[in-house]
Amino acid sequence: MFSKILIANRGEIAVRIIRTCRRMGIATVAVYSEADADSLAVEMADEAVFIGPPPAAESYLQADRIVEACRATGAEAVHPGFGFLSENAGFARRLAKEKIAFIGPNPHAIEAMGDKIESKKFAARAKVSVVPGHVGEIDDAAHAIKIAEDIGYPVMIKASAGGGGKGIRVAWSRRDVEEGFPAVRAEAKAAFGDDRIFIEKFIERPRHVEIQVLGDKHGNVVHLFERECSIQRRNQKVIEEAPSPLLDEKTRKAMGEQAVALARAVGYDSAGTVEFVAGQDRSFFFLEMNTRLQVEHPVTELITGIDLVEQMIRVAAGEPLPFAQKDLKIDGWAVESRIYAEDPYRGFLPSIGRLARYAPPAEGERADGTIVRNDAGVREGDEISMFYDPMISKLSTWAKTREGAIEAMGEALERFHIEGPGHNIPFLAAVMDQGRFRSGELSTNYIKDEFPDGFHGTAPTEFQRDVMAAVGCAMHRVITRRAAPQLLRQDWVVVENGERRPVRVTNGDEALEVEFTDEGRSLVLTDAVWRPGLPTFSGALDGRGFTVRVKPAAEGFTIRHRAAQAHVLVLTPRSAELHEKLPPKAPADTSRTVLSPMPGLVVSMDVAPGREVKSGQVLCVIEAMKMQNIIRAERDGTVKAVGAAAGDNVAADEVLVEFA
Repeated sequence: MFSKILIANRGEIAVRIIRTCRRMGIATVAVYSEADADSLAVEMADEAVFIGPPPAAESYLQADRIVEACRATGAEAVHPGFGFLSENAGFARRLAKEKIAFIGPNPHAIEAMGDKIESKKFAARAKVSVVPGHVGEIDDAAHAIKIAEDIGYPVMIKASAGGGGKGIRVAWSRRDVEEGFPAVRAEAKAAFGDDRIFIEKFIERPRHVEIQVLGDKHGNVVHLFERECSIQRRNQKVIEEAPSPLLDEKTRKAMGEQAVALARAVGYDSAGTVEFVAGQDRSFFFLEMNTRLQVEHPVTELITGIDLVEQMIRVAAGEPLPFAQKDLKIDGWAVESRIYAEDPYRGFLPSIGRLARYAPPAEGERADGTIVRNDAGVREGDEISMFYDPMISKLSTWAKTREGAIEAMGEALERFHIEGPGHNIPFLAAVMDQGRFRSGELSTNYIKDEFPDGFHGTAPTEFQRDVMAAVGCAMHRVITRRAAPQLLRQDWVVVENGERRPVRVTNGDEALEVEFTDEGRSLVLTDAVWRPGLPTFSGALDGRGFTVRVKPAAEGFTIRHRAAQAHVLVLTPRSAELHEKLPPKAPADTSRTVLSPMPGLVVSMDVAPGREVKSGQVLCVIEAMKMQNIIRAERDGTVKAVGAAAGDNVAADEVLVEFA
């Protein structure tokens, strides 16, 4: 067994690998860029080596610097995590030449399956059913258009060396290919150092189901069942679960056997994932094989009890797998939510900034038998950088049933508190509460179908309205008792998002009774935990537990429970009457300006002052978090001024273009 392993990665996966190495008694070496000098991974590792500037191409993708770090520290093996050099056969060969073990598959397997174009050819020769498409290299945009029109729209334009949702566009028309092909090529070059592209038919209403495989150097290969990863935005997985609610035992067996056969054919000897696109009728087609550890591996670990990182390390050290297929079984259900630094209220655009507050829910087994796990590479005070993927953490829950795992996830999301950059926790909570998700009727179009006009939160349920009213009364009572106890009274009016609800509030020994006088019913708030300054309020309303996010507003409080949010005022009856007479505040006029939707780098500015533009015309391209975002005109007009040039860094809401 190895005595020291270098982790050629960053963030949560580096921390994840370090935790397993610690348990196995293996020393670790972290490598880091300037942006990650104070990271949690660097703090946790036994040693750390600086490898360059923040851009990945100048640090984490520099194989020579990784090798030099191994030599300097005496590391015997390298775990590449996912992304960066994890699917680079040349890097694996370089390590072998240096007599350093690569904790991943052999170079032949990486080349045969890790390259998306070669994997299509290999699968076709092996008579594996594949999605119709063009598996050769594509010369330019004109060539791409011809291929797309031969296949028939819609098509998917994908980076050959891609992964993690990077370097992918769905094209529904000739114009989409004209614009998408160069954007995908640029993203592929920046993220993977390889700008080869392929095109395949895009299957409508598909489901993304993948099989986890594990092989050793003695010819043994098993699968650890499936994961469903159909909830995606921008082709990036957001919510995953294991097992899949789509599969029956017959389909699960067939899909698993096909994945194992493919892995055996290529001599696969590590953890890997065979991805399938599945129809609603349980038909499935080979999509690609990721020759690395997947981001969503925790859900597989939770339903099998197997530490995939440990098995990768043991296989790389030459040990045989300690189990056969017959020894493996599915135990319970697991759900994973990827918590991203992004703004779901603005089209899931990336957000950066310092984590002013970061308080995840407690990990481990809970009293009801469910399990909460949070894989993260950050701490409170860390900064989410524009140079890397915007994922903050991966929150996973396990229960005996799918319904239990989903409910546990909803409750865990309630308890997850983040301040600083925007985050997608309200969106994740909204999905957990949706009837369609709970029924298992999924597809990769889910977000587009369910939120066609974007995400704007959800309307409060009756329970949430009651919670917000009771919490507002309790907070108002605490503040009034401290500031002016003589003003305490029983009769109030709660105003929630403009709706008036007369209440009578009475205080018991350990409870607060809130009577909705116009509705003829009372509720009891118990187990309240809050004091001024705390960002969350937890308690139980008529015995049903909850945690809400609270913060002071200009008047009253802003209270959020899962995806429902309200501005709550607690007023005297007379104040409520006067409050209704206040004129509404007019919003600022931004119709003549185009603002940057996110912080990022201006790749191109395609207009100039005095130029006339049409609705839908490209104004500029902004790059953030390794993704290129095309900014279009929303109306016809004449450009009055341009606020940035190619190469400039811009902040969120910075003026890019002003119209006359």
